[in-house]
Amino acid sequence: MRIRATVAAVCGALALTALAGPAAQAAGSAPATGTGGTPYTLNVGFSNFKIASTVKVGTYYKVSTTVTYTLTHGADVNIAAKDFYTDPFIYRGSFDNPTKEFYGDNPATCTATSSTTATCKGTIDFYPADGDLRSADAGSWTAAAEAIAFNGQNPANPADMSKIGYKDQDHLGSTMLQRYSKLTADASPEPVKKGATITVTGTLTRASWDYLKYYGYAGQSVKLQFRKAGTSTYTTLKTVTTDSSGRLKATVTASADGYFRYSFGGTSTTAPVSATGDYVDVR
Repeated sequence: MRIRATVAAVCGALALTALAGPAAQAAGSAPATGTGGTPYTLNVGFSNFKIASTVKVGTYYKVSTTVTYTLTHGADVNIAAKDFYTDPFIYRGSFDNPTKEFYGDNPATCTATSSTTATCKGTIDFYPADGDLRSADAGSWTAAAEAIAFNGQNPANPADMSKIGYKDQDHLGSTMLQRYSKLTADASPEPVKKGATITVTGTLTRASWDYLKYYGYAGQSVKLQFRKAGTSTYTTLKTVTTDSSGRLKATVTASADGYFRYSFGGTSTTAPVSATGDYVDVR
């Protein structure tokens, strides 16, 4: 179960309406209904937020990205309490009314660095095979963090919600959620005579989070590159555009033994990828 923490406006004030987040998970309880009062603003702040610039997700395996941040808190906040939780998350849309959010499976762990500061480490987890991702989710996401102190209140059914402290903070960072890509390269004939024509074919595909399969990525510029045998650097020979099925085809003149590959620089929604070099023996 993923961490979910929902805060809604009730009678013009913030009230915790569902605690299916770190607290509910830790308590093994059902979402809270809440009784009496509204949560107060917890005396905490978040800074030094670090998240990967890109997160690449395929069609099957769970992907986790690590997030670290500094939690600053007042002397009245006991971050070592068993009912204190904090976690990072990413969202789209407005902060107060996001269209979608992603959290981690567990709360962040925090290590005190002074009486009022701590270094926290958490994850944001993605399960493409579970259908929680759609292809339209690829692109830029805004990062945020939150903290909650139950202060002895029952997370499942707090007697007095005014004793619960809650704080969230947005625009702490950003990340690009990208669809994983694959690229192939096949150079032929092999072996080949010097001066003859070599044809290099390949296919660029990317993950569909809607159908959990890989499909050809059409209309993309891909570089055909060559690395001479005995060297470690690839040189770009020409740029080729994928067809409607993501296929590639280019011809070059055989000049020396070496490796041919295609290399795709990626887009805002799709991860960059380079094919494994295909060796050609020139005789």
